[in-house]
Amino acid sequence: MIKVGIIGAGRIGRVHSESISKYVKGAEIKAISDIRVTDELQQWAKEIGIPNVYDDYQKILQDPEIDAVLVCSSTNTHAPISIEAARAGKHIFCEKPIDANVARIQEVLKEVEKAGVKFQVGFNRRFDHNFKAIKQRVIAGDIGEPHLIRITSRDPAAPPIEYVKVSGGMFFDMTIHDFDMIRYLSGSEVIEVYATGSVLVDPAIGEAGDIDTAVITLKLANGAIGVIDNSRKAVYGYDQRAEVFGSKGAVQTRNDTDSTAVYSCQTGIISEKPKYFFLERYMQSFADEMVCFVDSVVNDKPTLVNGNDGLQPVLIALAAKKSLDEGRPVKLSDIA
Repeated sequence: MIKVGIIGAGRIGRVHSESISKYVKGAEIKAISDIRVTDELQQWAKEIGIPNVYDDYQKILQDPEIDAVLVCSSTNTHAPISIEAARAGKHIFCEKPIDANVARIQEVLKEVEKAGVKFQVGFNRRFDHNFKAIKQRVIAGDIGEPHLIRITSRDPAAPPIEYVKVSGGMFFDMTIHDFDMIRYLSGSEVIEVYATGSVLVDPAIGEAGDIDTAVITLKLANGAIGVIDNSRKAVYGYDQRAEVFGSKGAVQTRNDTDSTAVYSCQTGIISEKPKYFFLERYMQSFADEMVCFVDSVVNDKPTLVNGNDGLQPVLIALAAKKSLDEGRPVKLSDIA
């Protein structure tokens, strides 16, 4: 049994807290911190069995009983808090992205290595049952040599403009998961990126300097080609599909739905829409990634999503942004 501290009690911090409380037998949460400690937060923490709620995360880092921390605070704090946690000797689960700055990510990884602590990055989609099934087919050689990897990722509605202004852009807050999926499903590294995008959903997104619709093509070191299509608004729900096509065949996934019921009648055939958003679609994957992180700490195993897995999607996102701005393919070697 290890004791855990959670830094950040926003949406994702609470998701991880409840996952640990319900599904992770090898860990217990000793404390959670947030810059805003409300009566509602304290009541919620009490209900799921968290004994301590702090407005200063340093109390978590200074607690000798706490073995591991989850960095679930705002994105701009991920790197500095991870560095502090490593120096305090805590094992670290860090939500994505570690940072948008490559030098700061490298500093985090250096401190983690120096401290000898575990470090896992929160790319939860690697733990999704659908994507794992694709990966298992690829590993088994069932599709042969991968030729094409296609990922569709479309949100049900655009985020608030206030979020868009501080998110770092669609490539960093949304597509970064898909960049990780390209690496995960292909088993290869991205070497070149070409991105094109438009503002088709909300003009205010363009006024904030971002895009809401994109297609990204990626060349991989093994010769395969990746294609990602993104939209901020799919009126029918959260569209999350993937396919790997290779020399021996193809494997693809459909969207998860609330039921598999299909209604057929004289006027047409109707089935369920996809689950609405990421909390509905990926809740089990959040729990599974926590199980794996705790297992790595308790049994001294390598984490399944390591520091380099956190770095590479950021490099791809930077290349995609440069490609979009300059209207040309960009090699990752130019970014790194």
